[in-house]
Amino acid sequence: MRTKYRAIRTEVDGRSFASKLEARRYRQLVELQKFGLIRWFTCQVPFYLAPGIKYVSDFLVVWSDGRITIEDVKGVETAAFKIKKKLFEPLYGTLTILTAKDIR
Repeated sequence: MRTKYRAIRTEVDGRSFASKLEARRYRQLVELQKFGLIRWFTCQVPFYLAPGIKYVSDFLVVWSDGRITIEDVKGVETAAFKIKKKLFEPLYGTLTILTAKDIR
């Protein structure tokens, strides 16, 4: 089923993803973990930005060198997302935005 921004919900390993692109990133993370480049990762992590305002990241990744990244896979950056990103970063740090050109 297509959504407003033409994303197609996709299932991989019994998990449902909002788009094919997000599912592709999941597959990449699984491979990176197999090769030891990341320790672990998780999907759909909630972050509370203010009372009544929640942002859910696509992925939280713990890399082998100890870095932690919060990732959001985007085809389109909506106005609501841009506001949440501005609220997110002072509280939690950099939010990494991945687009189709970042995910092969």
